[in-house]
Amino acid sequence: MSRTLIVGLGNPGPRYARNRHNVGFMVIDRLAAAAGIDVSKAKFKGLHGVGEIDGHKVVLLKPQTFMNVSGQSVVPAQGFFGVDVERIWVVHDELDLPFGTLRLKVGGGHAGHNGLRSIIGQLGSRDFARLRVGIGRPRHGEVSDFVLSDFAAGEERDWLPDLQDRAADALRLALKDGLKNAMNQVNAA
Repeated sequence: MSRTLIVGLGNPGPRYARNRHNVGFMVIDRLAAAAGIDVSKAKFKGLHGVGEIDGHKVVLLKPQTFMNVSGQSVVPAQGFFGVDVERIWVVHDELDLPFGTLRLKVGGGHAGHNGLRSIIGQLGSRDFARLRVGIGRPRHGEVSDFVLSDFAAGEERDWLPDLQDRAADALRLALKDGLKNAMNQVNAA
């Protein structure tokens, strides 16, 4: 059975830790904690851990580059572990989905997301899977300020642990039942 490389996108360092843009890191941390995988080994310009989730071999990766050059971490990890592009799954924030919405998809463009743009450019392929985690759009102001700000106090922060759990569950479901079956369930919710 081939390994799956599950990548959470974010920006490194404590300054960004609670930002909307870092929800990919948050989901990887939740998935890793539940599976007992230590994601602290520094290599590939990132932090990674290797283990199994429900009998499936996985590499969990949190690039420690900045978001707009995430591909510089993903591609070396992919090469080292011999992961096919189709077995790369990227977890990222999604402005075009309301807060709390999850969508699984395979392939597609970057829709202006600089992390995805970098990965597509470095891989030379769009054929990887994505777990899109809805953060909503700002009512006013710059998108860059919005994604680089923390989740709002109140409802967003209250629901954030549930969102992280549901996203980790979606990834486990995809490992167990395959991406297509998981898409049918996750995207219908």
